[in-house]
Amino acid sequence: MSSSPLPATLLPDTAVLTENDTLVGGVSLRDIAAQFGTPAFVYDEATLRDRLTQAAATFDDGVAFASKSFLCGAMARLVHEAGMCIDVATGGEFDIVVRAGVPANRIIMHGNNKSHEELQRAVSLGVHRLIVDNFNEIERLRSIVSPRQPLDVLVRVTPGVEAHTHEFIMTGHEDTKFGLSVATGDARRAIDLLSAIPGISVKGVHAHIGSQILDFEGFRQELDVLVNFTKDDNFEELCVGGGLGVAYVEGEEAPSISEWGSALRAAALDVGMNPATKITAEPGRAIVAQAGLTLYTVGAVKPVTQRTYVAVDGGMSDNPRPVLYGSGYEAFDVTRPLEPRPQSVRIVGKHCETGDILVDEAFLPAETGVGSIIATPVTGAYGYSMASNYNRVPRPPVIFVKDGVAREVLRRETFDDLARLEM
Repeated sequence: MSSSPLPATLLPDTAVLTENDTLVGGVSLRDIAAQFGTPAFVYDEATLRDRLTQAAATFDDGVAFASKSFLCGAMARLVHEAGMCIDVATGGEFDIVVRAGVPANRIIMHGNNKSHEELQRAVSLGVHRLIVDNFNEIERLRSIVSPRQPLDVLVRVTPGVEAHTHEFIMTGHEDTKFGLSVATGDARRAIDLLSAIPGISVKGVHAHIGSQILDFEGFRQELDVLVNFTKDDNFEELCVGGGLGVAYVEGEEAPSISEWGSALRAAALDVGMNPATKITAEPGRAIVAQAGLTLYTVGAVKPVTQRTYVAVDGGMSDNPRPVLYGSGYEAFDVTRPLEPRPQSVRIVGKHCETGDILVDEAFLPAETGVGSIIATPVTGAYGYSMASNYNRVPRPPVIFVKDGVAREVLRRETFDDLARLEM
């Protein structure tokens, strides 16, 4: 339990706290709420650019932003400007990245069930890498790839590593829908089959052990498996996937992207990796999470015997992570960021679900109440990208801030938008 002001370490890099306002990117959050309304996602471009720069400098060429964490055209362009690739997992993600002007040869195509159309477009446009997930996909590629239309691939392997994270975001253990098992021999068989297809070049292997991981041990185990599995292949690349976690609440700590990359490279060399082999990764959350926060307006305060409920104008439709994973968040009043937070409340949304909880136990200033603008920090990852229209609620806008200027990169949805698909 804490009544102290929110730790600044959970805010974007440029955040400035005053007695009656919070500034991010030189822009008042009060002004953003007044101009664009709430709920609203706000991203600090300086924080985004810093994390992208770290990733590009820490890993070898081919390091990719995991677009599932947060994707729009403006974000895709920032990633490309930083010199990184972008990984996509569906035709829709692929489409918006191409529309944003990112060359296909800087796109990495993922997916555990790629359609023929998705594979065809990836091959015809010439993606940087296609991550092969299963044997059915290999058969589909036979009819698409040729020496005239070649393809570079990585084979997604299952290393048998159980990361310390929520079971729904563990992906490296044997019982998973992703990849081909090293232990059963499926991964080796896939490499052999792909190598025999004219036009396909197997550049290496890819693995991913999970998400929101705050220690290095699982990654060290992953690299031990990958290096030993490929020691006789002379591959040019090992991709460790993503998964680096971030601090969401007071008291949590997380490694930086630079610290993560240095630890991975040291671990790979310790287990005998050829120093010439490229190490790549796919950070997503670690790039966008802290850069973003969500603004809400308090609409109702309801004390009951057990606690006080504070209802805001968003909820599980703009941040489903608490419902899905029991994820924890902090909250603060943007007009009273330096004040103590003695008021213990449960912040809930406006949806018709008892489980529509944004922060199970939040601490707010004593004067915060109906009409107050509050924010949940560290919501830059898996908020907008997992947002829904449950209860026919339009999705919030996305605002980028930089050098005192706020620009709307995704507008708020309207009821007309929601009705547009009606026949």
